[in-house]
Amino acid sequence: MTLENRISAFVKLGDFLSQFSINNISKKENILHNDLFFDIFKTQIKRAKEYNGWFTDENVLFSLENWGKSLSKRNLEKWTSSYSFSDDTSKTIAIIMAGNIPVVGFHDFLSVLITGNNVLVKLSSNDKFFLPLIAKYLEHVEPDFNGKISFTDKELSNFDAVIATGSNNTARYFEYYFGKYPSIIRKNRNSTAILTGNETEEELNGLGEDIFRYFGLGCRSVSKLFVPKGYNFDKLFKSIFKYGDIINYNKYQNNYDYNKAVYLMSLFKLQENGFLMLKEDSSYSSPIATLFYEYYESEKKLTEKLKNDTDKIQCIVGNINLKNIVEFGKTQTPNLWDYADEIDTINFINNL
Repeated sequence: MTLENRISAFVKLGDFLSQFSINNISKKENILHNDLFFDIFKTQIKRAKEYNGWFTDENVLFSLENWGKSLSKRNLEKWTSSYSFSDDTSKTIAIIMAGNIPVVGFHDFLSVLITGNNVLVKLSSNDKFFLPLIAKYLEHVEPDFNGKISFTDKELSNFDAVIATGSNNTARYFEYYFGKYPSIIRKNRNSTAILTGNETEEELNGLGEDIFRYFGLGCRSVSKLFVPKGYNFDKLFKSIFKYGDIINYNKYQNNYDYNKAVYLMSLFKLQENGFLMLKEDSSYSSPIATLFYEYYESEKKLTEKLKNDTDKIQCIVGNINLKNIVEFGKTQTPNLWDYADEIDTINFINNL
C-alpha cells in the first residue's frame, strides 16, 4: 500500500467525519459506506456519555468535527511532505491510549498507519468505542488496512515500539515495563496563558474556549494564567460569562462545589464568578473548575521560567513574541504537525 493510498483512505475518513459537527449531524450524499456506518456513529455519539459522563454530545462532536477538518488531502500532504516513507515497512507499534477526552489517541493511531506500519491499540476503558468504529471504516475504504490494525485488552506482546500516554504515576509503570523497547512515554502536562492586560474581548472570549472545552480535562486545556502585577480580572470574568452554563452540568458542578469547600476550609483566597474559581498558585495542574494564576514581573523573567518548566507545559497561549505560542481560542484545534510534548511521532517511527 503506497503513501498515496493511505492518504486517500484518511481523506475519505475525513469526509465521513465531516457529517458530524456541533451545529448539525447531517447525512451527506456520496460518502463511502454511509449505509453501514452513519447510523452506528450517530447512535454511539448519543450513548457516549453513558460510558463516560464527561463525553457530552457537544464535546464528542467537537472532536469528530475537528478531525474531519484536519483529514483533508491538503493537510495530509503538507504534513507528510516533510518525511520519507518506505512502502514495505512492517513494524508493529503498540499504543496505550488515554481516555480523558474523546478520541484523544487518534493522532498516534494516524501517525503509525500513515507511515505504513501496523498498530496494536490498548484502549482506555473511558473511551473504547469510537476508535474501533473508525478502524472498521478505514478497512472498508482501503482493504489493505485489514490485518494492520488490532486491539487488545490483555497484556501487550509482539510489538517493536511503544507510545504510551498517562499520568506521572502511570508513566513510571510504563517505563518499568517497556524500558527495553523504543518508546514515547507521555506524562502529565498542562497548558498556560500569558495575559498582558491589553487583550481584546474577542481574545479573552477565545481563552474561555481554551479553558472550558472538554471541561478542562485535556493537556491542551489552559489550567494556569500568568498575569502582570495589579492585573484586574473583571475584564476576563466579563468576557468568559458566556460559558457560565457549564455549571449546570452535574459532574462539573460537583467538582466546583467540592473544590470550593476545600479552598474555603483551608482559608485560601479566591476570586470566583459562580462557575470558575481563580486561585493564586505556582503549580500548573489545577483541579476542575479552578484556574491557577501567578504574577510575573517582566516578560524576560517569565520567558526564563517557562523555558525551565518546559517538561510541564503542553502549549502556551498569548499574543507576545514567544516561540510556538498559540493564538487565543486555538489550543483545542492543533494541526497534524503539532506534536504532543513536541516529540515528532513520525520521525520516531521512521527511525525504528
